[in-house]
Amino acid sequence: MEQVQDRMVLHFIINPGSGKDDLDLTALIRQYFAGSAHEIHIYELHENCNKKDIEAEINRIDADRVVAAGGDGTLKLVAECLLRSKKPMGIIPAGSANGMAKELGIPTDPEAALAIAVTGVPTFIHAIKINDELCIHLADLGFNAYIVKKFDSLSHRGMLGYAKAAWHALWNHRKMEVELDMGDELVRSAAAMVVVANATMYGTGVKINPIGRLDDDVFEVVLVKTYSVLEVLKMRFTRKGFNPKKVEFFQTRSLQIKSKHNAHFQVDGEYMGKIRGVSAKILPAAICMVLPPETKPDADQA
Repeated sequence: MEQVQDRMVLHFIINPGSGKDDLDLTALIRQYFAGSAHEIHIYELHENCNKKDIEAEINRIDADRVVAAGGDGTLKLVAECLLRSKKPMGIIPAGSANGMAKELGIPTDPEAALAIAVTGVPTFIHAIKINDELCIHLADLGFNAYIVKKFDSLSHRGMLGYAKAAWHALWNHRKMEVELDMGDELVRSAAAMVVVANATMYGTGVKINPIGRLDDDVFEVVLVKTYSVLEVLKMRFTRKGFNPKKVEFFQTRSLQIKSKHNAHFQVDGEYMGKIRGVSAKILPAAICMVLPPETKPDADQA
């Protein structure tokens, strides 16, 4: 385990639009480090901010650790800038779902997350390249992507909004006809959705990929053949295993998905529109994340 430095340079990339309206992340961070030996720098994302702006800011400061403060979209954007850099990345979760933070054991309490950003252990995790998009959490084609689309259009956020979107999807989404090409295995099937899984669970708590690890050299493909209200409730509120007649799991380093018709598609909680094809490949040890010191992650420590 890496020893925590007495003095570090910490660079916070903050999305001021994330989190609760009454939460001022910049003020909270400054107050937390008041009188600290650590040097902090804060960069707030502006409305037209792009990847090049963030990369330039990260290179200008050249901090010991970069910390993304915001939701899953902010986390993904900063991760893209740090891809293959080996620079440790911390997380201050401040979104509506915070799926990857939950996956990695980062608490949603800002001060507890700040403590981990300082004392946590730099640990390499893999990622997936999907249709030229970086995926650090979960991507899927079909049912859940349709939920994401509906959720984005609702005025209600949080679990209430998700429940409304899921109920609408259960009654309105139609099955797909898909072909999964994993190199040495070809599968054709009807499907409610196909999940390309770098992680194990959605931000809602549904553990869609119980066999997933972050330290191996494969990712999982979850073929959900049938979706029902009962199956959704079982996944959300129990630890019962999946019915193999309804859900199949595959492990691979690369994947090609073909859909007979256009299907809804999302990557890390961002709706990407309707598509008919997906190409995915593993990116081993792609990102160095700062994890809780007591965590024994399924990943390689830096």
